[in-house]
Amino acid sequence: MPELPEVETVKSGIAPVMEGRVIAQADVNRPDLRWPFPDRMAERLTGKRVLGLRRRSKYILVDLDSAETLLIHLGMSGRMLISGHTVGEFHHPHPAPAKHDHVVLHMDDGARITFNDARRFGAMDLMETATQEDHWLIRDLGPEPLGNAFNEAYLIARLKGRNTPIKSALLDQRIVSGLGNIYVCEVLFRAGIHPACKAGQISASRIATLVPLIRDVLSEAIAAGGSSLRDYRQTDGELGYFQHVFQVYDREGEPCVTSGCDRTITRIVQSGRSSFFCPQCQR
Repeated sequence: MPELPEVETVKSGIAPVMEGRVIAQADVNRPDLRWPFPDRMAERLTGKRVLGLRRRSKYILVDLDSAETLLIHLGMSGRMLISGHTVGEFHHPHPAPAKHDHVVLHMDDGARITFNDARRFGAMDLMETATQEDHWLIRDLGPEPLGNAFNEAYLIARLKGRNTPIKSALLDQRIVSGLGNIYVCEVLFRAGIHPACKAGQISASRIATLVPLIRDVLSEAIAAGGSSLRDYRQTDGELGYFQHVFQVYDREGEPCVTSGCDRTITRIVQSGRSSFFCPQCQR
C-alpha cells in the first residue's frame, strides 16, 4: 500500500499537468473500484477547471471550480499515468488503452491522466470542498506528520498510558495520518525503540525523539521518489529509490547496519504486518 511519500510523489507528478487546466472530458470505464463511484462522476468532472492539488494522509485531493473536490486513493496497485505531456526532458505519447484504465481525464491542452488499477483496491469520490473535513475517509484522521500540529507535546499526550505496542500506535491514522508499515519500521530503528514496546511505557523524552525522526525519514523518502515495492510507480513510470537505503525493512537475516553491532535483522508479525528490527539496537 503506498504510504505518504509515494502519494506525495504522485501528487507532485500530476500537479503541473492538472493545475489551472480544464478537464475537457472524463471517461469513467466501470461503475466502481473498491467502492462505487459517485453518481454522474464523468459529468461532474467534465468541463471543470482544476484549482489545485493537495494531499491529506494517503489521499490526493483535487480541488475543482465547481466547489467540489475529487478524492483519489491509490490502493495497492493504483497508478496515475501521464501521457501527451512533456515530463522533464521526455515527451510521453498517448499509449493504447489498457485493460485496467478505469478513469481517464483528458485535459484541455491534450494531456491525459489515466488511473490504472489492476487489483481495483483504489478509490475515487467527489465531495463538497467546503465540508471535506466531514468526509468519512477524512474526518477521523490525525494531524499530518510534516505539519505544525504534529509535535513532541502532542505525541507525548496521545501516547500517554496507551497499552498498545508503539508500532501499532504509530500506524493508527487517528494519532498521526499517512504513516505506514515501511516508514514506521525505519523510524523505530533510528530511535532505538523495539516495535513491541508498549507505547505508554516509553519515556516522554524517547517519544519526543520520534517526531523529528518521522519527519526526517518521510522527507528523505519523498526526495527519493518513494519506495517501489511490487506495483508502485511514479507518474512517469519510473521507480522510487528509497528502498535501496532501507536499514531494517525487508532485511530479515541481513546484518545490522549499525557500526559495531554483530546481530542480524529480525522479523516478527504484529497485527498481521511484518515488523523488522535489530534485537540489539532496539530495546
